[in-house]
Amino acid sequence: MRLLKVATCNLNQWSMDFDYNLNNIKDSIAKAKEAGAVIRLGPELEITGYGCEDHFLELDTVTHSWECLKEILVGDWTDGILCSIGMPVIKGSARYNCQVLCMNRKIIMIRPKMRLAEGDNSMEPRWFKPWKQKDQLVDYQLPIEITEATSQKSVPFGYGYIQFLDTSVAAEVCKELFTPFPPHDDLALNGVEVFMNASASIHQVGKALDFRFRALIGVTRSLGGVYMYSNQRGCDGGRLYYDGCSCVLVNGEVVSLGSQFSLKDVEVVVSQVDLDAVAAKRGSLSIFRQEASGETRVPSIAAPYKLCQPFNLQRPISSPMKISPYSPEEELALGPACWLWDYLRRSEASGFLLPLSGGAGSSSVAAIVGSMCQLVVKEIANGDEQVKADAVRIGCYTNGQFPTDSKEFAKRIFYTVFMGSENSSESTRRRAKVLADEVGSWHLDVSIDIVVSALLSVIQALIGKQTLNKVDGGSDVENRGLRNIQARIRMVLALTLASVLPWVHKKSGFHLVLSSSNMDKELSGQLTKYGCSSADINPIGSVNKQDIQAFLRWAATNLGYSSLADIDAALPTVSKIPVVICIINRPFANHKTTFCIKQLDDPERGTIEELSAYGKWRKNFRCGPVSMFKNLCHQWGSTLTPAEVANKVKKFFECYSLNRHKMTVLTPFYHAQSYSPDDNRCDLRQFLYNKRWSYQFRKIDEIVQDLDGDKVGITQSSN
Repeated sequence: MRLLKVATCNLNQWSMDFDYNLNNIKDSIAKAKEAGAVIRLGPELEITGYGCEDHFLELDTVTHSWECLKEILVGDWTDGILCSIGMPVIKGSARYNCQVLCMNRKIIMIRPKMRLAEGDNSMEPRWFKPWKQKDQLVDYQLPIEITEATSQKSVPFGYGYIQFLDTSVAAEVCKELFTPFPPHDDLALNGVEVFMNASASIHQVGKALDFRFRALIGVTRSLGGVYMYSNQRGCDGGRLYYDGCSCVLVNGEVVSLGSQFSLKDVEVVVSQVDLDAVAAKRGSLSIFRQEASGETRVPSIAAPYKLCQPFNLQRPISSPMKISPYSPEEELALGPACWLWDYLRRSEASGFLLPLSGGAGSSSVAAIVGSMCQLVVKEIANGDEQVKADAVRIGCYTNGQFPTDSKEFAKRIFYTVFMGSENSSESTRRRAKVLADEVGSWHLDVSIDIVVSALLSVIQALIGKQTLNKVDGGSDVENRGLRNIQARIRMVLALTLASVLPWVHKKSGFHLVLSSSNMDKELSGQLTKYGCSSADINPIGSVNKQDIQAFLRWAATNLGYSSLADIDAALPTVSKIPVVICIINRPFANHKTTFCIKQLDDPERGTIEELSAYGKWRKNFRCGPVSMFKNLCHQWGSTLTPAEVANKVKKFFECYSLNRHKMTVLTPFYHAQSYSPDDNRCDLRQFLYNKRWSYQFRKIDEIVQDLDGDKVGITQSSN
């Protein structure tokens, strides 16, 4: 037996906080060494944090990275352990995303990333250059500070592997695992037994245990080997949440796995593996007999060290384990909750404030904050001193006290406000209060009628006319002017209360206002610009309405907030009565209250199922109006005629075009789905459109005419 103990890490890094990141790296190395590991792998760009973005273009960022690496090298951190550490490196005039492999206070090699992540939320080619030379290692002149500290003048730089006395080890960086002709194929055929993948992979619902693990298991099952995967975790300063799941696999089996969602800053996953099992598997594969001595040769570096230990019953081998994935509802309860906690503790805010209407969106946000409070109390009970220190500071605990009950903790850090009007129903008011009591928030019930009346009085005095809603005989112009007043007043009131309520309760700092606008509203424009959808951050901005309703049902039982079941039951859906009372505010108290009946699934914009389909075809499959129409004819052709599909597609693109400008001021939100409408990151489209789409719509009409568009085209739907 050749026993090898390895350690991979989940690190909660914070972009550009070099002290904080360096401490996490040191802590992880110390934990790995204490466990007896001889290889330690950290996440991609761990010294800087992955989300630095244009800070990578600053020379200071690279300089500080070398300074941090120097501090690691001059200490005893790398004594007896191979450490792969991620940082940016400049060679010549190009900047590379690199893994620096160090051992015994020396740099053995620098491995630049060859396949850069690009698209959606990843823009690595903006900051880095991919390494293209696969046939040789080049000489890299180290910075003078490193040379003075280590007596090393240069190191090998490029694509290659390290040949130890008893095994061989190579790095494969993040996206390289998922590309055609990945490096691990050639590396395995050149005898590499241990692969180290430093990653910064973000959370999307259903992604981690499906997409990642299929690739990881497939690699080691087909070619054999030990595969170490390290991932960043947490919110490192932006919309994204990195969800951990660091792991070790041997010959297609997961033998150790870190947590996916956790408040821990440092988590080290240790495994003891038998490299002879790798050799035995490869010996049975014909590809190694036929191609291992072929033309593809990868350069290597000799390292005069032994990493393995012989057979010993005191060193048990890690056994294969079963992976139990979270349900989508659990992911929505945990991912945004962890993201909120990181944002809260790092923003120096003293809590959150949520306009709680009693509807699905704001109720789901309240439940997520409640989930966050439960996680905090649980981690404190498990002995996490950092979480405890942060909670004591944010919750203003004194005399050695700390959170032991999630509802008590919520009362200190979470305000909810029902901002009703004369048109608000008693049932929504009651549901908001019951949910606030279940979560534990400090709840307020405020009427905004007097503020609305005062504002309309000012407008009437200025223009000399009384404005009316359309249902009372007003014009379209009057109706447009009036319909968003309540939402914008609620926004102003929420932001003001978030500033003054901590002062009222003799707390320092401010509260972050939470938005509860969901992806379907954003995609179709069903939100008020600078209205109550505007806030500091939004944990559900990339979650569609279907997932929110499923989450409400799950959380009612699993988070202990039973009123969420009543809230979900009160929501009209496609399968329920498709109407809901929609309040139109009356501007003056002497006017009677007026209601209008409005469908929840607005035919002008689409049902929640249709909006999800539009979002996926528009973003994931990059469809314009014509190609979306063709695809939806196949998807909906068993129930809708081509003419009906054409009408729906046209209406969607009209609404999308008219409301696209709202995305430019969208509240920063947690990224949970790949078809996010976020103007700033995920959806880089213009915001000024010709809503008529004259050329595209004409092409659709021509296709409909050719198809005899009033007849259903598909008699039976396919899978």
